[in-house]
Amino acid sequence: MVYLYLGNNAIKLIYLKKTILGQQETTFFEKSYESDLLKDGSVLNVDLLASAIKEALTLSGRTVADNQVFLILPQESFYFLRAQVPVDIAPSAMNSFVFDKARAAFPVSPDDCLTASHTRETMGEKVITFFGINRETYEAYQQALSLIDLKIQSVLPVSLAYFKLFEKTLRAEKKENILYLTVEEDLIYGYLYDSNGLLEDKKIEVVKNSEDKIEDLIKSKVEELKGRGVKLNRLILSGELSDKIRQDTFTKAVGVWTNPLKRIVPTFYDEYLKMLVVQSKKPFPLLTFDACFGAFIFATENREMSFFKAGYKPRSGKGFSMPKLGLPRKEVLLFMISFALSFLVFFFVSKIKLPDFSSKLSVTPATPTPIPTAIPTPTPSFKKEELKVQVLNGGGIAGKATDVKEILSDKGYQDIITGNADNFDYTKSEIQVKKSTNQAAQMLAADLKDYISSPTQTVLDEDDTADIVFIIGADFK
Repeated sequence: MVYLYLGNNAIKLIYLKKTILGQQETTFFEKSYESDLLKDGSVLNVDLLASAIKEALTLSGRTVADNQVFLILPQESFYFLRAQVPVDIAPSAMNSFVFDKARAAFPVSPDDCLTASHTRETMGEKVITFFGINRETYEAYQQALSLIDLKIQSVLPVSLAYFKLFEKTLRAEKKENILYLTVEEDLIYGYLYDSNGLLEDKKIEVVKNSEDKIEDLIKSKVEELKGRGVKLNRLILSGELSDKIRQDTFTKAVGVWTNPLKRIVPTFYDEYLKMLVVQSKKPFPLLTFDACFGAFIFATENREMSFFKAGYKPRSGKGFSMPKLGLPRKEVLLFMISFALSFLVFFFVSKIKLPDFSSKLSVTPATPTPIPTAIPTPTPSFKKEELKVQVLNGGGIAGKATDVKEILSDKGYQDIITGNADNFDYTKSEIQVKKSTNQAAQMLAADLKDYISSPTQTVLDEDDTADIVFIIGADFK
């Protein structure tokens, strides 16, 4: 399978060939072109696009004639609708509900589009994101690929491919606003999401000069969103330049909890990462091919979503009809005879009276021993690796916060940043935790029981970027 991402003037692809061990032999290729291949999500020149894709496949070293393509397209190629689903709506009425909304929102009739939807529910709110690609737009892509004997197996907006890369970090009982950004040499771009999916379909872009600091540019965008009433809870960074970013200092500089993609994927999608076998034995360049990797996960986990669910018919193509099937008479007759014989055998066996052994055998029923009912311990609705932990040095011993971070990492916590408390006069260690994640305090205290005996527990504001804050006091051993 070829996972092919097309940008305005760029092509990225990964080619996966399944092995007998269930892994995927992986080759990849990327290239930027001087002339544009697409404009506003549409093909500028079919022949030029076909030539560029053919070059990419050739240079990637694809040796097997697998002509199936999973196509990842810019969000601009799609019309977008987001709607809250009424709680009382019947499943059978969902399709007409969404199409009525789309007729009012799309610039063209949804009947003239290939459509697909993605639904999520958070904190009792069910939201559907509905995508449509104009048939003429799609057919231009199809024509370009058919010129080089490729077939489109599936289509996906790049925004959904990105969303798939952090979907597992989301919790059903917590709603977040998340900004996913890719950092390149001269451009920072991405999309705005919340826990239910894409929030706005307009691509966020920030031009970057060589002297610009990444954190300053992003902080400016964060403040701009805040001015529009969108308070960010998380920032996810991808792109090769994000590999050089330190999570703790960047979070402090931008003012939003920062999650580098390179830390999310090994924690939540490691099984997919291990499936990719690169011939050069080098690590798979995730930060470059994030869209292709996200599409690979999406294709595995969301098979029910398809723009071809109702069957795609080209405008000039002939209608498709199912072939008529005739039942073989001989097999049907043999089945009926065997069924009749089985029924007769069962009937006669049921009439046979067996001797009554109950009077000769006496069995004393055992008295069951009552089992004490255990009081169930509430199971936390979150995992350690999902918690945003902030470790602050409140005792003044240099390097202590880093030591605690290492201890918590060994215990299974993943998202940890360090810093200094407001002062170094804490005689007793303190755990600050939100009411929504109150059980995390007991979890953290249990994991640090060898170092502290009875830490102080206080309530953390729900708007705080961290889920739990641990301030190291003088009592920490």
